[in-house]
Amino acid sequence: MAFLETHGLGRDFPGVSALNDVDLSIELGRVHVLAGENGAGKSTLVKLLTGTDRPSRGSISIDGKDPAEDPSLFRNIAYVPQELTLFPHLSVAENLFLPYDRTGHGRNIVNRRRLESEAATVLARFGITASPAAFVRTISVPDQQLLQIARASTNKNMKVLILDEPTSSLTSTEVDRVFQVISGFRDSEHAIIFISHKMDEVFSIGDDCTVLRNGEKVEAGHLADTDVNGLIRAMSGETIHLGDTFRPEVVPPGDGDAILTVRGLSGPHFENVDFDLKRGEILGFAGLVGAGRSEVMQTIFGYIKATAGAVEMEGKPWTLGDTAASIRNGMIYLSEERKQHGILPLMSVRDNIGISLYDQTASVFGISARKERACVADIIKAYDIKTSSMGKQIMFLSGGNQQKALIGRAMAQQPRVLIFDEPTKGIDVRTKAEIYRIMKGLAEQGVGIILVSSEMEELRKCATRIVTMHSGKVTGSFDAAGTSNETLVGAIFGKENTPDAA
Repeated sequence: MAFLETHGLGRDFPGVSALNDVDLSIELGRVHVLAGENGAGKSTLVKLLTGTDRPSRGSISIDGKDPAEDPSLFRNIAYVPQELTLFPHLSVAENLFLPYDRTGHGRNIVNRRRLESEAATVLARFGITASPAAFVRTISVPDQQLLQIARASTNKNMKVLILDEPTSSLTSTEVDRVFQVISGFRDSEHAIIFISHKMDEVFSIGDDCTVLRNGEKVEAGHLADTDVNGLIRAMSGETIHLGDTFRPEVVPPGDGDAILTVRGLSGPHFENVDFDLKRGEILGFAGLVGAGRSEVMQTIFGYIKATAGAVEMEGKPWTLGDTAASIRNGMIYLSEERKQHGILPLMSVRDNIGISLYDQTASVFGISARKERACVADIIKAYDIKTSSMGKQIMFLSGGNQQKALIGRAMAQQPRVLIFDEPTKGIDVRTKAEIYRIMKGLAEQGVGIILVSSEMEELRKCATRIVTMHSGKVTGSFDAAGTSNETLVGAIFGKENTPDAA
């Protein structure tokens, strides 16, 4: 018998139906995959299931009861969002048990010793190595993501746990830890709703599946009755060729010249990093979370202060520690946390793109609204950004369309070097392919591209060469097409000077 059900569920917003006539059935003891492309209606459905939003029509049943009559039933549903929502300046234990009355630790007076003692037990269960007393801002991203799941589990009423892209920034080692946790919840007392665009994960952990497309349920059943191609076809309405590669093929002028040279660069969490980025190539960076890849890129761009080393752009000394100078001189860094460090969520698509168009839209009287609208419209068309209007708040676009808007904004500044840090985090298969094509096209125009990714498949599809890092050090540089996965994985885990090294 289903513990959580919906019948004819729908949600309308002005001018659009975000969800229409959706039936869903979640049974305890099973992992139910909620599949669909970005913008398919998954987030809207989650908001209705958690009581964050109210349906326009249809009904929800929790344990056979109507939460519209008893909203306390929503306490049975716990949600772990894709984005980190922890309190960075509070301790691990405090984050784990807030709000205290929900987790049995009182309302006003909290026994700190008991809090940390119970936290240690929970942390051990989830394989989190951080101390209960440590500030969340000081612990690793994998531990933070696991902490979010652990925090949901401390809700003593929880029966259904919704996990939204829980492995989006994790490598295979950390994913195994998350899957161990999920398997621990697969019992007669709990159910998991698992949302992911990673097909290997979906088929590894899932039992049942419901597919949404354009706000409607298009398929439901057991995952054992379909395969990867069938599921992708249901999600997108078309066949996606998973074996396609997106390495640059057209040779731009000056191909083979080093556009960026890095020598002996050191900083927090990495040391003595050397590499060259050639004009018109996509240079991949692989490594476990915490290997130092993002820190290297943030140091080159100017977010982080270097402690040693030098960088040159086209043979000229590069100014380190100055992000404004980096942008002026032709380098753009696109952070993996696009909602925190990329988009301006409360502003429109037009405003988000327009802030980079000053040179094209300025006049003696200030910004020309006519020119700005025309330039933004051109970028929306060129990058196929799906939005009802350029006046729509960018926070309401899907993750893939937000990312394309950021790429369009970056390219409006005509960069010579573009750094993508986890560019397809939380993005569906079809939109991933669109972003890969964009990267390939930019490289073939002569832009030097650095691709930092936790997905080996992504690096193999797109990169010309792959640099591997382990514990803050470069362990190799490899030809992406001619190097085995075994060699690359070995280098990621610290094996240096492997035979396939380029």
